[in-house]
Amino acid sequence: MDGTGHLQAVGKDRNPAYHTLISAFAEKTGTPVVLNTSFNENEPIVESSEQALDCFFRTAMDAVVVENTLVQRQPVEAAAAGDPSE
Repeated sequence: MDGTGHLQAVGKDRNPAYHTLISAFAEKTGTPVVLNTSFNENEPIVESSEQALDCFFRTAMDAVVVENTLVQRQPVEAAAAGDPSE
């Protein structure tokens, strides 16, 4: 919003998991860049797993990754049918 930002390079030796994520994204899309923005909604920036999940559950976010776990919203139809595979 204020026209500022800064580039951050991710080295394979310093952060192998994030480097792998960016590399996989680059292979899939042809774009070796991930935009990282502040994670919050009308509150201070999220600083813990608990805050991240709290923000996820009370917003319309599609998914959130906490450590090595992907949490996604289940479509209403699948939830109503009780099908855990969707």
